[in-house]
Amino acid sequence: MKSLTLYTTNPVDELVVTHEHAVISLGSSALDIFTDFKDVNPFIIDENISAIEAERLMKKSHVRLKLVVDHDKKFLGVVSLDDLNNQEIMKKLSEGYDRNDLTITDFFQPKSKLKAFDYAELCHATIFDVVEVLKNNAQQHCLVIDRTQHKIRGVISASDIARRLQIAVDITKASSFVGIYNAVHV
Repeated sequence: MKSLTLYTTNPVDELVVTHEHAVISLGSSALDIFTDFKDVNPFIIDENISAIEAERLMKKSHVRLKLVVDHDKKFLGVVSLDDLNNQEIMKKLSEGYDRNDLTITDFFQPKSKLKAFDYAELCHATIFDVVEVLKNNAQQHCLVIDRTQHKIRGVISASDIARRLQIAVDITKASSFVGIYNAVHV
């Protein structure tokens, strides 16, 4: 065993700060708030896990969004903590489902219904551009895809933006009229 010495911190005045915590603003590059899966492993969850267990795991790990994958690790969609809330579970129970039989696939958003940013476009966008799109589309999270490689490159989270900029980023659910309009015009 190597002997280590403990030193006093009295003469130390400053902290080392990574580039990740550099000062950013709404005019900064969108890449500054992008969670790149080349640097950080995505939070994934198997399609067969029970909805109740998924909610428990997400709350325990403080993760609000997970990518849903099949047994071959192929991307199927996303599930958010909001998708698994008690109101959504109660809807399923009122439809006759048994609570223990509910899986995340009963609640998740399939990839066929998701919209995503293109990584190549994101490289030329600002944080303000991203926030506006998230607000206009009532999206708390948005995937980022690499269209040339046909892969999910990462994710952008409104709560991460708010935390990094230390501002409120109010993303509210679209009204039913806006939701209907978007569904018809997409």
